[in-house]
Amino acid sequence: MEQYGTILLVEDDESLAQWVADYLNNQGYTTHCCHRGDEVVSMVKQHNPDLVLLDIMLPGQDGISVCRELRQFYNKPIIMLTAKDEEMDEVIGLEVGASDYVIKPVRPRALLARIKANARAAQDNNQQNESSSTVLTVGNLKIDTQARKVLVSGQEVSISSAEYLLLHFLASNAGNVVSRDAVFKATKGREYDGLDRSVDVLISALRKKFDDDPQNPEKIKTIWGKGYLLVPTAW
Repeated sequence: MEQYGTILLVEDDESLAQWVADYLNNQGYTTHCCHRGDEVVSMVKQHNPDLVLLDIMLPGQDGISVCRELRQFYNKPIIMLTAKDEEMDEVIGLEVGASDYVIKPVRPRALLARIKANARAAQDNNQQNESSSTVLTVGNLKIDTQARKVLVSGQEVSISSAEYLLLHFLASNAGNVVSRDAVFKATKGREYDGLDRSVDVLISALRKKFDDDPQNPEKIKTIWGKGYLLVPTAW
């Protein structure tokens, strides 16, 4: 069987974790399980997985704080597992650096599709960064694609991995309207499903970090019915 990579599954329900791990193993992944939040960082450093599946409700340390801690050194995809209708968990997870989220109860094929999509998007982004200029410049906005740093007027701005991918894509297309579907394909490796609000959450977070008035944005505009526009002259 072809091997597709290593996954760290963080889930305190041991029977569910074993079921998901068995499924992923059968699909060609090497899956390690962790059942406590306060053990995740050490396991990530030990196994260096290609992707982390991270539940939010965990003993020892909650998934949100774990994600925030991981993002200090881990740049690969983190998919949060969140309870149905817990929209605030989704928002906070994206703000602290989650790449994507899957709503419980877990549907195997849907989960596998998200894993493949996020892994593909991460790989494509790395290849793009390697082949592109080291620094992407739009006005006073500078994106160092090798160090994955963002600066405005020389001052570094701290942003999450998901925010970085979105900002990089918008800046790469500065002055052009990009559709929501194009954004999803570029940053998440999949098409927009008509319901996912994660891009809206990330757009809102970026506006806050770059002092862009959410009621009348000038730097990152939403073009209703068409998509998003990063305005070069506003930077």
